[in-house]
Amino acid sequence: MSKTIFITGAGSGLGRGAAIGLAKKGHYLIATTENTAQKTDLLREANELGLDMEIFKMDITNERDRAQMEDYDFDIFVANAAINEGGPLGEVPMDRFRALFEVNVFATLETVQIAAKKFVSKGSGKIIFMSSVAGVSATPYVGPYTATKHAIEGIAKTLQKELKEFGVQVATINPGPYNTGFNDRSAEEKYKWYNEESNFTNKEDMQKQEEQLKNQFDPEDMIGKMIEIIPADHHKFRTMHPEETEQQAKQAQQERWDMEI
Repeated sequence: MSKTIFITGAGSGLGRGAAIGLAKKGHYLIATTENTAQKTDLLREANELGLDMEIFKMDITNERDRAQMEDYDFDIFVANAAINEGGPLGEVPMDRFRALFEVNVFATLETVQIAAKKFVSKGSGKIIFMSSVAGVSATPYVGPYTATKHAIEGIAKTLQKELKEFGVQVATINPGPYNTGFNDRSAEEKYKWYNEESNFTNKEDMQKQEEQLKNQFDPEDMIGKMIEIIPADHHKFRTMHPEETEQQAKQAQQERWDMEI
């Protein structure tokens, strides 16, 4: 059955791919982008494909932009908008750390609260948080982003229990490392403030960690999983993909129980 799906952060990456793919499947998409340039480009692609989509600019950190959500009725809300930035937690400038939390946690929850009120009032609906494998694991020099996604995991688990009695479903989708450019740009950002002469973190250690970015997965694989899960009536609370990432995350969590310092 066709669903009306509201998704934030659809201007690029997995969010954009999922929005286009879901629209192709016959769902009605309300897709928002961070800025007008992304809106223009997404509108262009939607028109070229003959897709009927509502597309507008909504910076989730902007109160006036968020207020636009009140004008729409939808069945599913996908909290996808996020930013990414890496760096060693012992030295990352706190303004950068706070900026990630402002978008990935605080503004995200503000949009979710708007959706939650709508769903509670009608007794149905589904909220999906786009989390990450980083939400249940820990990788050196990815700490700022990892911290925000750990917060999202706690929020999602709590909301799932709080909203269930109102007929509202809550779930997370946790992608592994996909080659959209999102992770690569994150790795680059820390070098805007990092200085070998004044910071104690070893640059070679960070660069060695970044070598893993050469082995990222094909985004189309994750987009396909999102297109499957987002409109489904029932599925697992957490969908981590691909399977090998899920197994690695489970193993890492188990190791923490036995780890000594």
